[in-house]
Amino acid sequence: MVFQPIVHKRTAEAVVERFRSLILDGVLRPGDRLPAERQLAQDLDVSRPILRDALSHLETEGLIVARHGEGTFIADLIGDVFSAPIAKLLRASPLGMADYLEFRRLVEADMAAMAAERATQSDRDMLKTLGEAMREAHASDDSDREAKLDVELHTLIVESAHNLVFLHVLRACYTLLADDVFDNRQRLYEQSGERKTLLDQHLALINAILSGDADAARRASQAHIDHVSQASQHLSAADAREETSKLRRTIRLANAG
Repeated sequence: MVFQPIVHKRTAEAVVERFRSLILDGVLRPGDRLPAERQLAQDLDVSRPILRDALSHLETEGLIVARHGEGTFIADLIGDVFSAPIAKLLRASPLGMADYLEFRRLVEADMAAMAAERATQSDRDMLKTLGEAMREAHASDDSDREAKLDVELHTLIVESAHNLVFLHVLRACYTLLADDVFDNRQRLYEQSGERKTLLDQHLALINAILSGDADAARRASQAHIDHVSQASQHLSAADAREETSKLRRTIRLANAG
């Protein structure tokens, strides 16, 4: 259970500290919905007035947000790695995508190695469950689901590395991954043969972490990013050829007219 009873000082400040810890440790993610007030007070073993005081304080700090008719949620605490204009410029730059993947190759290799060394049994259980979900999504030809699980895997690996700074920095970075800002991840899943290759690479990465083999995890991470980089380059080259063909066709049609 996430919300364990507060044993000693049952005060609003103790509740606030519990939430701060759960958020900083990455246990509670942005968008997570909190239990109803009565259930939450019962789980924490505090009175409802104390809980309301704590929630009010957390909302003032910007850590939670109450939505009328929907409930109370962990606030969107993930900052932007790049502003929207810079992200747009990087996407348009010939070097932008390559540099982004180079950054991911370096950092994610370390995260995978650290996860292999530090993952707890709960981390391993979640990785196993995620691997099964990936297999099921692949078997059902659900490319949208596969792409979402892709992001979830990279996030879970960083969480399993148990480094708070990397956790929050890379969560922000992975918003770019989820939004396909750089590497056309969604398009990769729509390419013939790519879905199986990506699945195999993800499962190899999961298995290396589960086995506790840091070197194998590092290699699997690097091999995955290398493949994504190469496949993305092929997509970009294909787009360039298509654009050239369209221009040729436009000129010829104009001349024929």
